[in-house]
Amino acid sequence: MKNIPWGYELCFNDNCQQREKCLHYLARQVQTKERLGGPAVYPAAWESGECKRFSENKLVQKAWGFKNIYKNVPHYQRAEARQCVKNYFSNGNGPYYRYHHGENKLTPGQQQDILQILAKFGPTDDLAFEHYETDFDFA
Repeated sequence: MKNIPWGYELCFNDNCQQREKCLHYLARQVQTKERLGGPAVYPAAWESGECKRFSENKLVQKAWGFKNIYKNVPHYQRAEARQCVKNYFSNGNGPYYRYHHGENKLTPGQQQDILQILAKFGPTDDLAFEHYETDFDFA
């Protein structure tokens, strides 16, 4: 397990029946040697044997890199399309370029959102991000 986001809640409930399937618990097992403090899943999250913060440890395909996603956008609309995608992250360029260069990875939901934005400018059937990797879903 790698790339655990800073601020991801760690779980210390060794008695939880779902701990082997929970990403918060598995993250704790990896991170406790490196962290001295931070967000945690508190005892109030457990009610009647169920955890309100349970997050299944599933793998998803994350993506980054935007070079190829504008290929179906007419040339005269590319600046507008790029601005719409930038606005999805924020008004600044920083987050856009962190996803473009792979510092941050797009979740499957974010990938779909971006393709929906681009669908306003042209077909998206053959569009793909530059890079993909399989990683845990820390959403």
